[in-house]
Amino acid sequence: MDEMTLEAYERGQLFFDSGDFITAAQILEGVVEAAPDTVAPRLLLARSYYHSAQLQRAESALRGVIDRAPTEAYAHLMLGRTLQRLSRRDEARPFLKMAAAMSGDPDYELMAMLA
Repeated sequence: MDEMTLEAYERGQLFFDSGDFITAAQILEGVVEAAPDTVAPRLLLARSYYHSAQLQRAESALRGVIDRAPTEAYAHLMLGRTLQRLSRRDEARPFLKMAAAMSGDPDYELMAMLA
């Protein structure tokens, strides 16, 4: 990631941290375009979409993260939660179970059991 892209990522992180998820997403879209194989901006973009209720975009971004980093447990959790919010519980269940298995986090396991 070049210096300008890194600065844009950090700016997107600041907007995300302040709760301005739409502006964060707008900034991070450019970062992902400039560094398409870098997972961190893609995951933060997905989180921005999720928190701003842009759920189809969140789903697409999370699938992109999982394609690039299949062992990213948090991406599996987020995709499962996104699919739940889209009322696609049957599709969500395997992602939640995978997140629980990969992370060993009891909270992830609870979410998988409740799916």
